[in-house]
Amino acid sequence: MSQEIAVIGSPEFTTGFRLAGVRKFEDVPEEEKADRLDDAVASTMTDDDVGIIVMHDDDLDHLSRGTREDVETSVEPTLVTLGGGAGSGGLRDQIKRAIGIDLMDDED
Repeated sequence: MSQEIAVIGSPEFTTGFRLAGVRKFEDVPEEEKADRLDDAVASTMTDDDVGIIVMHDDDLDHLSRGTREDVETSVEPTLVTLGGGAGSGGLRDQIKRAIGIDLMDDED
């Protein structure tokens, strides 16, 4: 069974993914993030068809502590964050958590 990618965030953030063919998304306008983002993340995490959740890095600040811990420790679905500038990092750890190995390991 193949799983899908889901995108959560502002309509401006999700539009590009929708144009690229992502069918699962939750649009949460900027002014509603404090009230609706936790619910959008929780409902997406319980969707058995979703294997990867994509969010903007800045949106993690809008999540409650419990929801943020849930997405950051979840293996399936795996959270991938984008944005946040060059210093945000974390993609290596996200890939390692998702597939179980460090693809960028320098050991020869």
